[in-house]
Amino acid sequence: MNHHLHHLHQRKRIYQKLEEYPHPNRKIRLLDNIIILIAIFGPLANVIQIIKIFIEKNASGLSFFSWSAYALFNFIWIIYGLAHKEKPIFISGSLWLLTNIIILTEIILY
Repeated sequence: MNHHLHHLHQRKRIYQKLEEYPHPNRKIRLLDNIIILIAIFGPLANVIQIIKIFIEKNASGLSFFSWSAYALFNFIWIIYGLAHKEKPIFISGSLWLLTNIIILTEIILY
């Protein structure tokens, strides 16, 4: 490792001005907690669609192209969440991708 680069990187970290976590502002801390819940429970909205398709054995009203696009966009969000080390984005993107892949599978099957 180049030791002279160590000090340069250390100075960069000092000037990044990262916010504290958990945030000192109560409202922002509440928003942080809400977004984590939404990241987990938001994708559950697709579970209703998954169950409906499975029970009726009919996916004729759903577009394979649209659900494929949703899955692709979720994959990009997952990469973004990983790159920025944002757990809520990664969790949400992963769960949305999982439910969208299940729906895509059902569209193919039914």
